[in-house]
Amino acid sequence: MVMAAGAHRPGPLKQQNKAHKGGKHSGSSQRRAGGRVPVKAQPRRRLRDLNRVDRRHQALQLRRQRKEAVLAEKRSLGSRDGPPHLVVVVLLHSRAAAQDSLRLLQSQDSATVRADEGGAGGFALLCPRLKQRWRFVTAQAGDLHAVLDLAKVADSLLFILDPVDGWDSEGEHCLSCLFAQGLPSYALAVPGGTDLPPKKRIDARKKLSKCIEKRFPEAKLFPLNTEQESSLLLRHLSSQKQRHLAFRARRAHLLARAAEFVPSQDSDLVGTLKVSGFVRGQTLNVNSLVHIVGHGDFQLSQVDAPPDPLSLNPRVVKGQKRSQQDMEVQDDSGNGAVEMEEDVKVLMKADPSKQESLQSEVVPDPMEGEQTWPTEEELQEAEDSLKANRRVVKVPKGTSKYQAAWIVDDGEEGSEKDDDDDDEDDDMDDDLMEETVSQEGESSEEEEEAGEEESETMTVSECLRDEQYDEKMEEDEQMLERYKQERMDEMFPDEVDTPRDVPARVRFQKYRGLKSFRTSPWDPKENLPRDYARIFQFQDFSRTRKNLFRQIEKEETEGASVGWYVTLHVCNVPVSVMESFKEGKPLVLFSLLPHEQKMSVLNFLVRRHPGNSEPVRAKEELIFHCGFRRFRASPLFSQHTSADKHKLERFLRPDAALVVTVYAPITFPPASVLVFKQRNNGMHDLIATGSLLSVDPDRIVIKRLVLSGHPFKIFTKMAVVRYMFFNREDVMWFKPVELRTKWGRRGHIKEPLGTHGHMKCHFDGQLKSQDTVLLNLYKRVFPKWTYDPHVPEPVPWVRSESALPEQEVEME
Repeated sequence: MVMAAGAHRPGPLKQQNKAHKGGKHSGSSQRRAGGRVPVKAQPRRRLRDLNRVDRRHQALQLRRQRKEAVLAEKRSLGSRDGPPHLVVVVLLHSRAAAQDSLRLLQSQDSATVRADEGGAGGFALLCPRLKQRWRFVTAQAGDLHAVLDLAKVADSLLFILDPVDGWDSEGEHCLSCLFAQGLPSYALAVPGGTDLPPKKRIDARKKLSKCIEKRFPEAKLFPLNTEQESSLLLRHLSSQKQRHLAFRARRAHLLARAAEFVPSQDSDLVGTLKVSGFVRGQTLNVNSLVHIVGHGDFQLSQVDAPPDPLSLNPRVVKGQKRSQQDMEVQDDSGNGAVEMEEDVKVLMKADPSKQESLQSEVVPDPMEGEQTWPTEEELQEAEDSLKANRRVVKVPKGTSKYQAAWIVDDGEEGSEKDDDDDDEDDDMDDDLMEETVSQEGESSEEEEEAGEEESETMTVSECLRDEQYDEKMEEDEQMLERYKQERMDEMFPDEVDTPRDVPARVRFQKYRGLKSFRTSPWDPKENLPRDYARIFQFQDFSRTRKNLFRQIEKEETEGASVGWYVTLHVCNVPVSVMESFKEGKPLVLFSLLPHEQKMSVLNFLVRRHPGNSEPVRAKEELIFHCGFRRFRASPLFSQHTSADKHKLERFLRPDAALVVTVYAPITFPPASVLVFKQRNNGMHDLIATGSLLSVDPDRIVIKRLVLSGHPFKIFTKMAVVRYMFFNREDVMWFKPVELRTKWGRRGHIKEPLGTHGHMKCHFDGQLKSQDTVLLNLYKRVFPKWTYDPHVPEPVPWVRSESALPEQEVEME
């Protein structure tokens, strides 16, 4: 048999079949893998392959772990190892019996009562038999700042109601603010009502239950007339489920129980404030900054650990008799300083290399972007211009050239004021409504002056009465004018009359036209104001926030743990903080997360509060309560959309959620926001509530202006439009901008006709004679730097009767 010389090779005509494509389903991928499974996929596959019994067992373990965590938190609150259960007693009615309620709470069997320092009138209740300790602090509904500050740190709120009416208008306002800020766990107590007949008592209780159903659905009313009822109330407070407030759960906070001020060597007005209290929320680090609510940000120098004054098992010192102490009220204000001095251990001292800085703004260098140096010719021109502008001014003898340069003539003062007025007018007041308000204000001032001159011959009492009445009438006239402006903005949004005395190309030179507001590009770094050089901006704010919160959850920080009684040494504190504490105001401290002392642009998503209908214009000074901060600022209002550009709103709308933009210190969301407006008499009206949306200086807020014209002659697709411009040059300047009409037609300017602003326009269809031609112009706007951390104390709130209903406002 003969063997072949070589292997057989297929010829060029051999059929080549396509390989089978396995597809993308799981079976084919497993076949291609050949049994090899990547390492990362193993845990998921193992979880997926658990049988029913294992899955049920795993769910049972997770449920048990969550239950144990909740029980551990509940047991630690008010126990020996945790902080005392802080209960804030809020009186919602002027007739609410506060003293009787507090006396009943103090009269518990085998309980020790200890009074707090300061003028707040709080007390601590120690019950060794129940292994519980409470701290009660009273707050009046009229003292708005005290109620809100105490609710920020309270574990439970105890609302004291009137047995007949429940709460009055002041209590209603207080509840609105508390619900908007975030309500911790609460209980409703009704003292009194025993003097009513039994039948009327049942009717009053039914009426009260129906009254509170709107605010507190499924809430239980606790009568508070006997010791047994007070014991039931305490048991309910200690066993109820705790509601968490997000902005305080991630920050260490403390309510001062005692405070001591040590003035510095340089001045008696500034010094070190030693604040003692129980740490709550998170671990307190000495190198982080602290914020004293209502007073500002400060650094810590040292943290001490004095003996716990509210210990359930106090140490018995030799030579001291501690008998007959169970039912006596002990006042620790006299020997508080002695207790702080003895047995004080220094826990930690601040490390200057790790300590957070108090710098809140960037100091801009005006020459940072300068790349050229002036030449000799330019320097010579500058000197010549100075010589040309040199003038002779009469100055006192011995005045230097530098001092003489600051002496201003009367004419120059007037020109500077005119320039300021022009800047303000170009900044916000494009419509002529503000001019009418200013004219009315001037005329009212002249009337006041004339009235003062005439009143010299009148008696003092009548003069004062007439002036007060005139002031009230002027406030009503101003409010009526605001209602008219708000109604005009609703009827004709963003429409502005073209000025006759100034060319439109000069008046609107900062504005531009856009092909599409939604899709046309706008660079967020273009033409930024000088204030943007002072703020901080994150490269990725959400990533920074996630990393910070992840560190908090892992408990990587070192410091004073939750439940410890510590003394914080706060540096460079003004003496006014100690004075307010002595007056009975609560002293609340919050530790700041990194970067929270730095200034940036904050955006709040708010909605108008239904209880307030007064018009609120953009850039008016408002009061903000954001998380643990409160400050004053002049905000911008803009629409809340998912686009990259957001249209400015001139008024706070009652029917939609708006975004409020301000310069303020950085705060990591979530955080609640309350917006107040201060009346002329010092009261604070709640006008909007919401939450912190973002910290984003690149959010573009666009102001729109609409110029309107009237079709004069109408052809098939052409029309002659007048009253939009009043000279030929303006028509040529705005020729590239697209036109639109109120009835949906689109077009553009073809050419000007004559010299009085008439123009020939082409549209995509024939116009109606009653249609209006519109031209949209846009400009980016920025908030004003009016941040002020000082907020004056509000006057007790009373419902305003002078607000005009919207139906009474008539348009001229």
